Amino acid sequence: MRCFVLLALILLAAVPTVPAQTDDALPALVEVLAQTDDSQFQFDVLKGMSEGLRGRRGVKMPAGWEDLSAKLSKSPNLQVRELAQSLSLTFGSPTALASLRRIMQDPKADAEARKRAIESLLQTKDPALATVLQQLLHDPVVRSPALRGLANYDEPKISATILGVYGSLSAAEKKDALNTLVSRVTFARPLLAAVAAKTIPGRDLTADIVRQLRNLKDKDLNQQVEKSWGMARETEADKLVEISKYKAMIQGKGLGDAIRGRGVFSRICQQCHTLFDTGGKVGPDITGSNRADLDYVLQNVIDPNAIIPNDYRTSNLETKDDRVITGIVTRQDDNAVTIIVPGEEIIVPRNEIKSLTQGEVSMMPEGLLQAMTDDEVRDLVSYLKSPSQVALPPAETK
Repeated sequence: MRCFVLLALILLAAVPTVPAQTDDALPALVEVLAQTDDSQFQFDVLKGMSEGLRGRRGVKMPAGWEDLSAKLSKSPNLQVRELAQSLSLTFGSPTALASLRRIMQDPKADAEARKRAIESLLQTKDPALATVLQQLLHDPVVRSPALRGLANYDEPKISATILGVYGSLSAAEKKDALNTLVSRVTFARPLLAAVAAKTIPGRDLTADIVRQLRNLKDKDLNQQVEKSWGMARETEADKLVEISKYKAMIQGKGLGDAIRGRGVFSRICQQCHTLFDTGGKVGPDITGSNRADLDYVLQNVIDPNAIIPNDYRTSNLETKDDRVITGIVTRQDDNAVTIIVPGEEIIVPRNEIKSLTQGEVSMMPEGLLQAMTDDEVRDLVSYLKSPSQVALPPAETK
């Protein structure tokens, strides 16, 4: 076994540097794996292969993989089975594709297994997936990953499909829908038309959504955004005036209802920030921050770009098929770029990227409070200042 381990380590070190169509190390790794039933060893090697091939699509299947995959699919180790299936997708296995498509569409299958199947198929950019994902928008179990996944496909009818179900979505699902609708110019135009026609409430387009619309850098869209939402505030003086205004309002009227504020936080902030162990990981966990200080809260909400840790600077990534992704790059190598956005981690192969630029602004957008009523601001601040978790608002209680 020791010689297998040494050989595997040597070969794994070579995998990331080998061109996509000439992965000479892979057949040898397959041979090593075929000669052992040690599930931990199999896991270690498969994990190394997966890391080395991370972000690549359509890698030539190494000799012996189909037989090995059949063997590994019976492993008592779930992680071994899942890694083997994931690698089969990377190698373009028709069997793996068919299996995951069945799981994804099976309403009787385990919910988490269905979600993982969607994520795996998205990594292969399965061309048949766009049609199926639109059908799955009527299935509440997998609706959220389906909504997010549709951003991968440049098909004009997708926007109409999403807008058609928008009114029946939950608050979290509406956020997923909007994030997809502002990922491409072709999707954003019907969205803004729906807002103009008042079939989509304008207040649903929060500051982060409006910023993403601007990041599409389309002249006509920018004009519509400026007409409806105005120009972004840019000067320090403007922000100081805004901080003073909200501070005086809160001190004059008092704090609002923390329970309602939790609902506002869920709608506006929770995709990125964690508070009391609930929320996303895009921005920092604010549970231990100086939330009791009103000045601290208002300054960080109104002027998030005053002090920006490098870990939270945004990057704008544009793909060759015109998708625009605004997020935080957490990893990049010769194969791919990993970028975190609200609700998901996206891995984009290098050969599909048109441009990648790091910005000078925080992932947290300016103007969050401007689309809110004074009562909503008071409620949100009350929740942010709360020393402990409060009950869910009635509309969100299951």
